[in-house]
Amino acid sequence: MIRIRGRVPRKVLALGLPTAWGAVAISYKMTCPLAQQTGFEARLATSAVFFAVGTGLILHVRKALVRELRQIRQVAGAAQSALLRPLPPRIDGLNVAAAQLSADRGASVGGDLYEVIATEHGVRAVMGDVRGHGLAAISTAAAVLGSFREAVHDEAELGCVLRRLERAHARHLRERARAEHPSSGAEPENPVAEEFVTVLLLEIRQDGAVYALNCGHPWPYLLSGPQVGPLTRADPLPPLGPFPLPPHLPAVSCGHLLPGETLVLHTDGAEDARDAHGRFFSLPEALKEAADQPPQSLLGSVFTALLRHAGTPKDDVALLVLQNDRPHRRRSGARGTARPATTHPQPTTHL
Repeated sequence: MIRIRGRVPRKVLALGLPTAWGAVAISYKMTCPLAQQTGFEARLATSAVFFAVGTGLILHVRKALVRELRQIRQVAGAAQSALLRPLPPRIDGLNVAAAQLSADRGASVGGDLYEVIATEHGVRAVMGDVRGHGLAAISTAAAVLGSFREAVHDEAELGCVLRRLERAHARHLRERARAEHPSSGAEPENPVAEEFVTVLLLEIRQDGAVYALNCGHPWPYLLSGPQVGPLTRADPLPPLGPFPLPPHLPAVSCGHLLPGETLVLHTDGAEDARDAHGRFFSLPEALKEAADQPPQSLLGSVFTALLRHAGTPKDDVALLVLQNDRPHRRRSGARGTARPATTHPQPTTHL
């Protein structure tokens, strides 16, 4: 009852003021002798009265729309905080920074997703990209992220985490298919049959060993001193959605992330951005110029370079930076530069 009583006066005021202005205009026209005259002065006075009433109505409607837009933006901000939670600057010895740039003007949430969580199995990170934009993409991203946040603690092997994400995505698509069936309304803008998600899973252990599983997503870049290159060149799996995952999902061993080295995860929107002449944005060159900066400054430099090159991007862009700030440990044969990938079953014991 308290909520209802709180809302009624606002609705009464919202309707009462325009009604009062309309009543004033009608009363003036019907009862005022000046309004019945046809002279120039009378017409001028009548026009002034109706102009004032019309201006008041426009200002009132504008104020109501601005107030509603402000409320919608507050809701969008709350949704962004729930979906893409702000990451702490440091997670288990890794300096972390992440940011997203939406292709939709005024939007704060798109189809990109990322998360970093410290677990007993190591620091696990996900970067993904849902096909399309809008509410459908946001709901799919929420389903995948929710599954990841639970699975990383429960599953010892990275392949089992990916399997959980696949099941969550498939379940979400089944629910959407029932809701979007033609019998329930118009044809959906983004049909479920065309839905897919690219996903990259990383696991960074205490000794810096990096394992990965990639479903159609760009490989991250490794920054090692002045060198910038892909973490690995292994062939990725298909995206989640169109095809089922293979029966066996061995994690890809990507060497070690040495102290001082940095991994930059990104969505394809970063490298697909073009300038007015159709030239693609060179993400490796931008990373090379900002390689000596801390993660947060590196993000700012890359986004500044991207906006300078392409203006407003045509696709969502997300970047996630992971920098190893753990104490140096002497290791024989460990290299931090990009290396050929090896694939083997991921052991369940961790260093």
